Amino acid sequence: MEPRETIELSVLYRISQAVAHRRDIPALIQEVFDVLEKDMNMSFGTLTLRRPDTDVFVIEAARGMTPEEHKRGQYKLGEGITGSVAKTGKPEVVPDISKDPRFLNRTKTRKGNPVAFICAPIVHHRQVIGTISIDRPAVEKEKLEKDLEFLRLVANLLAEAVASIREQIVEQEGLKAENERLRRQLGDKYQPHNLVGNSKEMRSVYDQVAQVADSAATVLIRGETGTGKELVARAIHFGSSRKNNPFISVNCAALPENLIESELFGHEKGSFTGAAQQRKGRFELANGGTLFLDEIGDITPAVQVRLLRVLQERSFERVGGDKLITVNVRVITATSRNLEEAIRAGRFREDLYYRLNVFPIHLPPLRERRSDILLLADYFLQKYNEAYNKKIKRISTPAINMMMAYHWPGNVRELENCVERAVLTSTDEVLHGYALPPSLQTSDATNTALLPESGASLSTMVESFEREIIVDALKRHRGIAASVARHLQTTQRIINYRIKHLGINPQDYRQ
Repeated sequence: MEPRETIELSVLYRISQAVAHRRDIPALIQEVFDVLEKDMNMSFGTLTLRRPDTDVFVIEAARGMTPEEHKRGQYKLGEGITGSVAKTGKPEVVPDISKDPRFLNRTKTRKGNPVAFICAPIVHHRQVIGTISIDRPAVEKEKLEKDLEFLRLVANLLAEAVASIREQIVEQEGLKAENERLRRQLGDKYQPHNLVGNSKEMRSVYDQVAQVADSAATVLIRGETGTGKELVARAIHFGSSRKNNPFISVNCAALPENLIESELFGHEKGSFTGAAQQRKGRFELANGGTLFLDEIGDITPAVQVRLLRVLQERSFERVGGDKLITVNVRVITATSRNLEEAIRAGRFREDLYYRLNVFPIHLPPLRERRSDILLLADYFLQKYNEAYNKKIKRISTPAINMMMAYHWPGNVRELENCVERAVLTSTDEVLHGYALPPSLQTSDATNTALLPESGASLSTMVESFEREIIVDALKRHRGIAASVARHLQTTQRIINYRIKHLGINPQDYRQ
């Protein structure tokens, strides 16, 4: 049997050769563990690294552990034996880890027979940047002390290589941060898959969604009807750690006043007429996930009080019940109303407003992000091509002009409805302007008066032409009949009569 000194010199030589020639640092560490396992009877081995700019040491490489056990190995400076070695910079040996209260067994790998634990610091430029430790069967203390001194020499040999690992990690994290910054500038990294648009206004929305998604903050989404507030709420939910839990949506404006409490908080059997059985409310159904309350400005003062309590205490009772129910729900709300004006009028509680308005997101109307109109139109074109088994390949220039000229009072929802109707009625591979609703068909947009198909009667053609003239004037003057009459050099009485006769609704053209 070879003397111990000869074996140790051989091991140190092999490690030094590996350090000198290997450029693959993880492979180098595994080669070191191979040597220690063979020549030092090592059963477990770990190498920890100090995270840059922190006092936390994490296992970077290990031998004899599963990936799950590996991930559990994190130690603060001074915590456990590994943390103590990192703090003092002095190696330690524990003859039997089962008898040392400092041993945390955080990786949950040590079971069974008595095991000795040996740990040495890895020092670079007088700073402890990591540790290397091994487990081996318990033997007499003198032999363990020699093993400790040998492991300290191994740690010194590895110091440069380990420092190189840390530099690589810092460089990779820096590149990742820079890459994310650049992608953020381009607006693609933070664009949720369910939202369409590349305008400056929408990029700002994507940034806000990314900032708040994985937090617990209450979000208030504000914007006109049809701007896509629920889509933003879903983007926040599915971008968070709650994404695998329920997303429950409630339109507060659509619920009768006498039922909204029951819908939100549930009710007990017999609590009111028609309550034939116990029912869970939306808060309970959303437990662990997200509850989206649309048109929050429409709820009554009584419900506002109960909602405020839930937001403060995360608990409530069902209607007719006395059992306190605790939930873990993230609340996202939305409104198209002016809540500040409602507060001044006494219709909305100021304290609830401040609870909801922790992180406000404003969705711009479509008329303020016109560069997104064609992106959205193309998206809806493909969507309804698939839905109705159509093969429309493009949108005609007159149709594009119409879309770009229109003020879209119904926002994205109105645009979607227009494209769906046009796709449904299309007979060829082009989405034509005449397939769009009359409200979009103005002479400004088309540079022509759109007449009905040939073969129509004179009176039909005249009425159609008259309709286009009046619709165009209403579009120009935002649906105000008096202004239309002046523009067309006639009286308001005649204009109102023709509007009624032609079945035109001036409200469709008011912004």
